[in-house]
Amino acid sequence: MTETLRIEDDGAVRTLVFARPEAANAFDEELYHAAARALRDAASDGGVSVVLLTGEGRAFTAGTDIKEMAEIARDHAAGRSDQEMGSGFVALVDALAGFPKPLMAAVNGAGVGLGITMLGHCDVVLIAEHARLMAPFAAMGVVPEAAGSYLLPARMGHQHAALALFTGNWVTAEEAVRCGLALRAVPAEALLDEARGIAREIAAKPLASLVATKELILAPRREEVRRAREREDAAFARLLGEAGADGRIAARLG
Repeated sequence: MTETLRIEDDGAVRTLVFARPEAANAFDEELYHAAARALRDAASDGGVSVVLLTGEGRAFTAGTDIKEMAEIARDHAAGRSDQEMGSGFVALVDALAGFPKPLMAAVNGAGVGLGITMLGHCDVVLIAEHARLMAPFAAMGVVPEAAGSYLLPARMGHQHAALALFTGNWVTAEEAVRCGLALRAVPAEALLDEARGIAREIAAKPLASLVATKELILAPRREEVRRAREREDAAFARLLGEAGADGRIAARLG
């Protein structure tokens, strides 16, 4: 547990709570590494069968901390590419993409950027009725990440995903359910209880069977996810290196 991530166990269900409510649970390097480490620990813990992701306060997560992203863009534009910079993001996406057990999300509020793309790695998603999701990448002059360019069309259908990715418009909870990004919308006050109820039902099954089933689910898409991430990383780096990229990203702060 860290100051930015809270870990709660309920039998074989482990809940990871993004805990930077003052920053809409945006991911800085500390939270990236903490969440990645928590997922790796859960993967190797025989007492954990299901992991549930959620956020503290009013937001699920605002994605990557915009201030840090603008700083990375300035460094790229100036030719100062630090290999360690952004390593937490890579570690978290590695952990999400390869998580060997059932992974759930209870989207308690706004999910922006990684807050929507990480849902493609989740096996079951519940969303609060008031919650909204946004993929703001094009407006920021960059591209989707975390294999979102592959997983979102696969989950939502091409047209729904394309509209979300091209426009950066909000996706309501109702729309997320209708296109298959979420299983159901739930009143906010009942969200965690319902999500944990499903998680407990899953966790009651033999762990070996759950792990084997998850591997069968992951196997057909594992290589596609890897290739999508490589394409996204290359495009992201190229666009970050363009003049004015830091300004477009920093403009989101307003």
